[in-house]
Amino acid sequence: MLRYLVRRLLAAAVILLVITVITFFIFFALPSNPALLACGKTCSPSRLAEIRHSLGLDQGIATQFWEFFKGLFVGRDYGDQSVRIHCGAPCLGVSFQTDTPVLTTLLDDFPADLSLGLGAAVAFVVLGVGLGTVAAVRRGKAADKAAVGLALVGVSVQIYFVGLLLLYLLVDKLQILPASGYTPITEDPAGWFQGLILPWATLVIVYLAMYTRLTRSSMLEVFSEDYMRTARAKGLPAGTVVLKHGLRAAITPIITIFGMDVGALIGGSAVITESVFGINGIGKLAVDSVQNSDLPVILGTTLFAATFVVLANVVVDLVYGLVDPRVRLA
Repeated sequence: MLRYLVRRLLAAAVILLVITVITFFIFFALPSNPALLACGKTCSPSRLAEIRHSLGLDQGIATQFWEFFKGLFVGRDYGDQSVRIHCGAPCLGVSFQTDTPVLTTLLDDFPADLSLGLGAAVAFVVLGVGLGTVAAVRRGKAADKAAVGLALVGVSVQIYFVGLLLLYLLVDKLQILPASGYTPITEDPAGWFQGLILPWATLVIVYLAMYTRLTRSSMLEVFSEDYMRTARAKGLPAGTVVLKHGLRAAITPIITIFGMDVGALIGGSAVITESVFGINGIGKLAVDSVQNSDLPVILGTTLFAATFVVLANVVVDLVYGLVDPRVRLA
């Protein structure tokens, strides 16, 4: 198992290195003048040259990448002797707009994405797998039709529609819940939970459909296998047949999708949900940085999100090894 884990971690490191190279060259080699983006449209030539020098943009692109890559491990300094900004390791650069290390900004917004992504993911995977299993067991009956119908509704709606509808009904009209927003759990646990109820519900409604349909189809395929008929013929309890033999065999594709979804949500892919409910997360930060042409922040959010997606897939590989020991030999 240890060798299996080491191989997966080495593969993840190589993938992250490739992503780092590609994203850096996209954001810093392709723009004709990144310093002009940092300086603004009304920028004097002397000020432009000063910014290029302080950000290291007056060096070759290979040297820029080496300094960026080295800063990931040992940190780096920006500016000159009069105005020097230290960016500690791992350094993802300094914002063009705020002169703040990108990693500091990301870590400030990360708790909101972690709370939003993990909370919603736990809810939609538990409910989705549960509904999908019930639908497969009750195939063709009322429970199956209700679960499939619910899944179709969830697939058909969009996050912004569900979010605004929930805000109107539960906050404005019925006044059952307070206005949504993010409150750090360390400051007010009750406010943290109340502020995330509607964002969680929105993501659950949208993601639940996919997990219900995927679980149902996987379970129905497993039910047709010979070993499932043998288990029933031996007189095993229905719960043991469905959960121990059926669900364990059918859960592999669900784990794959769940790992990617969790990594993406924690990495900031819930940008629409954040915008609808006024949550300052990494997704909203990425959109703002694009609008402001803040290249270091764009690069940082991209690498941050990619890291969580890659790490989530490593965890998925480990779970595969626990669910199916044959995977450890792959």
